[in-house]
Amino acid sequence: MRTGLIAVVGRPNVGKSTLVNLLVGAKISITSSKPQTTRDRILGVRTLADAQFVFADTPGFQTRHRSALNAAMNRTVTETLADMDAVVWVVEAMKYGEADEQVLRLLPKERPVILAVNKIDQVEDKAALLPFLEAMAKRFDFAAIVPVSALKPEDGDYLLEVLKPLLPEAAPMFEEDAITDRSERFLAAEILREKVFRLTGDEIPYAVAVTIEKFEEEPPLKAGAGRGLIRIAATIWIEREGHKPILLGRKGEKLKRIATEARQDMERLFGAKVFLDCWVKVKGGWTDNIGLLKRFGYG
Repeated sequence: MRTGLIAVVGRPNVGKSTLVNLLVGAKISITSSKPQTTRDRILGVRTLADAQFVFADTPGFQTRHRSALNAAMNRTVTETLADMDAVVWVVEAMKYGEADEQVLRLLPKERPVILAVNKIDQVEDKAALLPFLEAMAKRFDFAAIVPVSALKPEDGDYLLEVLKPLLPEAAPMFEEDAITDRSERFLAAEILREKVFRLTGDEIPYAVAVTIEKFEEEPPLKAGAGRGLIRIAATIWIEREGHKPILLGRKGEKLKRIATEARQDMERLFGAKVFLDCWVKVKGGWTDNIGLLKRFGYG
């Protein structure tokens, strides 16, 4: 049996979380078009007959905006790299810039690194892909270079096969049916935050946090009926009072849609009915307040 920790790193918005979800076979990391959607190190687990892969989905390494929140996320990336058996560096096909170069400088030379060139399905001129791959191969001594589309299961399966011989022989770290190290409480907060990002677009900046005030599961109505109702109370934190009407929407319709879509995703993931109660509160400057960052689960 081979078992190992694999860091998945890259600049913001390169598709790391989508790729981790593909490799795990379940949605354990939230995704959106906003940079820095992922803020924590989240472990995703995939167990096969002869190997267990433990993927660490990390925040995109941020170099443009300085805040205590971004500093905490960058620290998560560097600390994660120190613990891994292998690394998957994700870049976007045909797009390489200074933000990617910053991540390249962090890659460990003493561990195997696979370059995953993502979004190849979006490259119209396929003839230009080979020169791009050749140029990337000169930047680092990669264990392998794997072009992928994070939307295609067969590409995920191939990447797993490439990774497998790089892992040490060891006993599994998690039970066979485990998919993540995170609690349902944490996942509920992440799902709700994803819906805020997806349904508000550019109207609300990324300075949004979610805290779960209550997460209680009732006993099932009868024996053998599966899980009981899960009651969740959540607070959505924003930095500016002016963003509150945008998040609430006309007669509260926007918040209602956010809560409905979040509840539906939670029910699919938890395998139980969910009652979700959401509140919106303003806390100015929380992204630069160390105490509030810790309260919200960062840093």
